[in-house]
Amino acid sequence: MDVLSLGIFVVDVLGRPIDSFPKKGKLVLFDELEIHTGGCANNTAIALARLGVSVGAMGKIGNDHFGNLILQDLTENNVDTEGMQRNTDANTSYTFVAVASDGERSFCHYIGANGELCENDLNWDIIKSAKILHIAGAFVMPKFDGQPMANVLKKAKSLGITTSLDTTWDASGKWLETLEPCLPFVDIFLPSLTEAEHLTGTSDPRKISTFLRNYGISKIGIKMGERGSYVSTPDEELFVPAYPVDIVDATGAGDAYVAGFLAGTVKGWDLKTTSELASATGAACVTAIGTTAGIQNLEETMKICQNNAAT
Repeated sequence: MDVLSLGIFVVDVLGRPIDSFPKKGKLVLFDELEIHTGGCANNTAIALARLGVSVGAMGKIGNDHFGNLILQDLTENNVDTEGMQRNTDANTSYTFVAVASDGERSFCHYIGANGELCENDLNWDIIKSAKILHIAGAFVMPKFDGQPMANVLKKAKSLGITTSLDTTWDASGKWLETLEPCLPFVDIFLPSLTEAEHLTGTSDPRKISTFLRNYGISKIGIKMGERGSYVSTPDEELFVPAYPVDIVDATGAGDAYVAGFLAGTVKGWDLKTTSELASATGAACVTAIGTTAGIQNLEETMKICQNNAAT
């Protein structure tokens, strides 16, 4: 196995258009309802599989229909699901997404089974089979965040496994307090600019990387949306543009970027080519509704890089 994607698995239920929420006891009508699988670990795993990377998924889902849906989607996309656990005490995590007429989104989230994942749940026989352990969804796994996550990253590194980390929004506001125990054991860190700013206290990508480098992180990628990304190692830095595409739905673009970066890393590509694949995978993601519908195979994704290099 090239990559094991460990973290949060969610079902997204989208209603559109919803321009206002009903008052208590009242009713609001909307036209469309869509159900998609999501969550950082889910999205990155499926995108990696589309890019031809051997990938497994590890996390907790409920023993319910939404859990079945996640397993079905992972399996249909050739993601190994041996590491997925069914939880009888909590239902599968899900988010109701109210999409307004202008495309703006509001979220109601049930943390569910993701909130039950803990260090003792993990199958180390599966983890040991991976070249890269990618943890996706730090800050929304309350029984795993902080020291338990640090323990897992430390053990993985000691076994010679490359470690990778992606974060989400920290609703608790603790940020660095929660994540700091993990950082010395991370090889690849790929936060968004907003998340990185809350962790480091600066919005300057270079200063962010300098701050994080003090923990020994070798590869840092700061995702900056339409501004592209800033990527650095101790010896190299790059500003990588976001490739221009027709944006339909930006949900999951950051997770797709991560998949591209990890795919390039597994293949042994240099930092520039790896970062360009990451940017192209993120660009492909936003061309369709849902977190993974726009993701293509490696050949088609690389055409995004080539077409933009030619212009």
